[in-house]
Amino acid sequence: MNNINLAAKFVGEIKGEFYVPAYQRGYRWKEEIEMLLNDIDEIVDRQNYCLQPVVVKSFGKEKYELIDGQQRLTTIYLILRYIRCFLPKNPIKFTIEYETRKSRQFLESIDFDKFNHTELIKQAKDDKDIDEYFFIEAMKIIIDWFGKHSDGSQTAIDISTKLNKQIRVIWYEVGTDESSVSLFTRLNIGRIPLTNAELIKALFLSRNNSIDEGKQLEIATAWDIIEKELHYDSFWGFITNERAELYPTRIELIFDLIAEKIKGEKDKFFTFFHFVDKMKNNNKADIWTDIQRYFQRLKEWYEYEGENKNFELYHKIGYLVASGSKGLQELIKNSDGITKKEFRNSLDNNIAESIKVKKDYCELSYESDSRDIQKLLLLFNVETVMQQGGIVRFPFYKYKHENWSLEHIHAQHPEGLNKKEQWIEWIELHKTSLLNRDKEQYKALIEEMSSAKDDITAEKFNDLSEKVIQILSEKGSEEINLGYIHSLSNMALLNRRDNSVLNNSAFDVKRNKILELDKAGDYIPECTRRVFLKYYTQSQSNQLYFWGEDDRKAYIEAINKVLEKYLKRR
Repeated sequence: MNNINLAAKFVGEIKGEFYVPAYQRGYRWKEEIEMLLNDIDEIVDRQNYCLQPVVVKSFGKEKYELIDGQQRLTTIYLILRYIRCFLPKNPIKFTIEYETRKSRQFLESIDFDKFNHTELIKQAKDDKDIDEYFFIEAMKIIIDWFGKHSDGSQTAIDISTKLNKQIRVIWYEVGTDESSVSLFTRLNIGRIPLTNAELIKALFLSRNNSIDEGKQLEIATAWDIIEKELHYDSFWGFITNERAELYPTRIELIFDLIAEKIKGEKDKFFTFFHFVDKMKNNNKADIWTDIQRYFQRLKEWYEYEGENKNFELYHKIGYLVASGSKGLQELIKNSDGITKKEFRNSLDNNIAESIKVKKDYCELSYESDSRDIQKLLLLFNVETVMQQGGIVRFPFYKYKHENWSLEHIHAQHPEGLNKKEQWIEWIELHKTSLLNRDKEQYKALIEEMSSAKDDITAEKFNDLSEKVIQILSEKGSEEINLGYIHSLSNMALLNRRDNSVLNNSAFDVKRNKILELDKAGDYIPECTRRVFLKYYTQSQSNQLYFWGEDDRKAYIEAINKVLEKYLKRR
């Protein structure tokens, strides 16, 4: 890193002679040219736009081997040459030359005023010069693009102004001992681009950055420690909802948070330029200290056990982040300048606000209020684990990675099953449940289910499933008409598995599957596990085969009790 010279330059500041070695392919941009011009044209006043990094290696005064960025730089050169048709004195401070081609001579001799596409293309084909062919095609695209604008002169002025004052490139100059071919391979053939994290690291560790070697070594060591910490799934799942694979260098998440980068930010290097601008007026070593303090605060929240040894901050902050109720950036801002007690109180208020709904919980429906129900059940699970205390933490990383969703505890009827193999699987699962319950009582139906497999039809399946659901529901089919099916009292969180048959099964079938998964070591959300073990139901009214009215009432009572302190704040 200390062999790198890193800077942010406006296009108008690029100067020198650029040399493209033979190991690179020639100029090949076509549709990318119009995309670039459109992007530049759409930039508004005081808004910046950043191009991909230009990677170079110096071999003389203002002479550079262009390792990465020749397509972009050549396109910019052609655009600047065309702008000269309107602004003859518009400066172009750099040249480009290819090792195996007469590119510099051709590019400098371009006459846009006398451009004849047909004639030039024919000449390029006669000379079998594929590179000139692409230069000529690029020229036509540029001419056509400017031709779409009614006032070409004003458009040229606008584009020139933006290139000089708003369009920046990341100037990434490596030391003379760097292997150009190896770096080119990594950036292009290997498809491993320079990331914000790598560029920020270069800001701290590159040469001529006013940080002494001892401090640089300290930064490099601390960087590796932070990166290692962020690779722990439990910690990563606590601080963010972002998928880890989106962050090949995970410390970049910390930089995004500090830079207050919003989701959907179009500028790929927004975070890098945040730190570039910050370092203009601040001591770089102090900025690194601030980064460490920011990270340390997250670690303290993650590790803080609380008075009840229940990882209070971990669970409360983790819930707010996981549910999308509050972002970590906002929580960090809210924690500034207040005591821990005040901060914990603010978290309780935020949690209470997150589950505030305009109707009674019992009126919430899966069909119209699924997001509210999911938040409630997530908090119910988190609070249940937290109130147990001890070393157990709610696994936010599993909740996010395994894509937990709402599951009907008891299915009303098998909706969405329309394939023969699905019907047969559903029949087999429920036949087992009937056999376990009372083989003799349901002998006739069991035999009917067994024989139906050979010539099953939709009509036959619907008839059988209705009979089975009546048996495995409290009070038979009357239960179906009570409207509880999509209510909170019939919902639980469970890993969304691609198993539509199980999703459309009766309580007893699901219960057996949950127990099977639990024995196999799969993580079952604590409250879901308790539901299928009939934990919430009084023993005198407890039975194992269906999810009845007593079960639903006990379930809602448990939710109210666990969430009581938040419900009082609403």
